[in-house]
Amino acid sequence: MNIDIHDIEEILARQEQWRQHQTINLIASENAQSEAVRRVQNSDFMGRYAEGHPNEPGKVNRYYQGTRYIDEIETLARNEILELFKARQADVRPISGNAANTAIALGYLRGGDTVVANSTDAGGHISHGPVGVIGRRIQNRGQALKLGGEKSVNLHYLPLTEDRYHVDAQKSIELIDRLSPQLVIMGKSLFLFPEPVREVAAFCRTKGIPLLYDGAHVLGLIAGGQFQDPLREGATWLTGSTHKTFPGPQRGVILGNLDEEGEKKFWPAADRGVFPGSSSNHHLNTLPALLVATREMKQFGHDYAAQIVRNAQALGRSLDALGTPVEARDFGYTKSHIIAVNVAQFGGGVEVAKRLEDNDIILNYNMLPGDEDPRNPSGLRLGVSEMTRYGMDEQAMGELAQLMHDAIHGKNVKDQVNQLRARYLEMHYA
Repeated sequence: MNIDIHDIEEILARQEQWRQHQTINLIASENAQSEAVRRVQNSDFMGRYAEGHPNEPGKVNRYYQGTRYIDEIETLARNEILELFKARQADVRPISGNAANTAIALGYLRGGDTVVANSTDAGGHISHGPVGVIGRRIQNRGQALKLGGEKSVNLHYLPLTEDRYHVDAQKSIELIDRLSPQLVIMGKSLFLFPEPVREVAAFCRTKGIPLLYDGAHVLGLIAGGQFQDPLREGATWLTGSTHKTFPGPQRGVILGNLDEEGEKKFWPAADRGVFPGSSSNHHLNTLPALLVATREMKQFGHDYAAQIVRNAQALGRSLDALGTPVEARDFGYTKSHIIAVNVAQFGGGVEVAKRLEDNDIILNYNMLPGDEDPRNPSGLRLGVSEMTRYGMDEQAMGELAQLMHDAIHGKNVKDQVNQLRARYLEMHYA
């Protein structure tokens, strides 16, 4: 090869060594992929196009020729993810969870529509908010988006219980009844506890209002039967990322469990929102990897998801016992892969996250309920999905908690962190 790429390869090698062998990764939106998932992404699919749906016998659906093997993989991926989630509808073409949300917004919402969702400070994803695709989609051109309050017409936030980590089902129903929105969105980015989907969805059905459940963070937990089952509880659409608790490539998915009437009414919005709405070609090289990850989750998803939840609760208990305050103590800290830590007294989220990174513990600063500035929040968001996949258990979480506590208080524990990680280099649950 005439082009010198040694410097690029050297950077990649340093990244691989640092993140795969030295650091303890607690970023809740990340995961490690198996060797098989990584291997199948380097194929001829990387340079190909396949707009539309797979061709069928006697029916041409694609807008490009030469897709026969791509069609096979996409059809397998769709069928096997349907089986895993016991769903009736699935679209595996979104390239991320955010792209899946974008598809629903583009396919279903219009300017001037009203939406009820979780606020950002209450853990809602930015795509649900005024600067995200939901807010942008319902904003009339040339007019400011109206937020909250009795007189607003566009974007309202789900009422919360006093602890601010749970949606108040009854108050939400009352709000939905008063507003008659075009869409209700449940699911979060700081997602500690299940949402009251069953109660809210049942009421929404009486008014013909669809409910979108953003399961980006908890898709793997749902697949493993450990969090909640939003499709059986009445959600219209379940969107998700396939690279968080679901340990596959960076892609997304839209799922539904709609009966024939619901499928005709709501599924076309998802279909046209994906293509031509939010994507053209859908990053085909990662499609075989999604199929591999789906098969992995069929085999070990239940055990993996159960250990994730146990580890998150153990880490929360251990940190809290050491005097590093963990949110939602009265509720067992979490029912998911995430815990929220309040580090306001130790310098705030930004400063403490950097302090931990200096000690090779990787996580992200995050708003907690009541915070107003996303660039200067009081909290940290910790996720245990990746380290659980490398075999860490509750005892290891206790050791990690002590190292984190020491680092938060200014102690240099980098060598001890590297030593702890060195014991967990072999991938489990794969």
